[in-house]
Amino acid sequence: MKTQISIIGCGWLGLSLAKELVKDNYTVNGTTTTKEKLDVLENHQIHPFLIILNETAISGSYSKFLTGSDTIIINIPPGLRKNPNKNHVAELRLLIQQIEAHAIKNVLYISSTSVFENEDNFPIITAATTPNATSDSSKQLIEIEHMLQANSNFNTTILRFGGLIGETRHPAKFLSGKADVSDPEAPINLIHKTDAIGIIKTILKNDLWNVVLNAAYPLHPSKKDYYINQCQLKNLALPSFNTEDKSKGKIIESKLTMQLLNYTFKIAP
Repeated sequence: MKTQISIIGCGWLGLSLAKELVKDNYTVNGTTTTKEKLDVLENHQIHPFLIILNETAISGSYSKFLTGSDTIIINIPPGLRKNPNKNHVAELRLLIQQIEAHAIKNVLYISSTSVFENEDNFPIITAATTPNATSDSSKQLIEIEHMLQANSNFNTTILRFGGLIGETRHPAKFLSGKADVSDPEAPINLIHKTDAIGIIKTILKNDLWNVVLNAAYPLHPSKKDYYINQCQLKNLALPSFNTEDKSKGKIIESKLTMQLLNYTFKIAP
């Protein structure tokens, strides 16, 4: 019999992940911040919890959400676009206290490759590369990663995804028809939701803890070539690009992820 897993953040990725884990006979607790979504979770045999993190408290039945779980998957972005002054680190610090109090054994933290700065020489980023991004959001992600890794009360695996895409979420739609798009020569670093879920499931299956993994599809055409091609395939208006300024970017290498998990990417972006 498989164990109970708590997923905090059942959004676009988290809900699909939870549904897949239920299919694999895990008992899954999932959180949402909206009452309307509780029925959605329950209809997919996910035990639903209305839980909201803020800087000073956690609201909702968080103790019941955590009790009995061996593993928690933290899948919540900093949210600084909507609230630029938000202290996401403080929110996670409160959550970590509860993870400790409920004797959770394993933490899988879904981070982002945005913790690495874009540079004009397109550096190759490996799992051993030190995060160096300077935006407020990225600095908070980096601090949370360090906070989790430094905690000896549980095992932590950090999983940094490139840009997530899927059947209803393709970046070509966002760039279609836009003018003066920056960094046309920058390599793309994307991952399909199917592969993101496949990698998470394999980490759980293999009990792979206390590692740091990057995950992006291992082909990196230029932003300009990729988006023009994708817009043509989807009969969308082509974007135009700013070719005056030097492009900045990076190449996310996923070799360690593929080696440790014996994982082969399934869907090209």
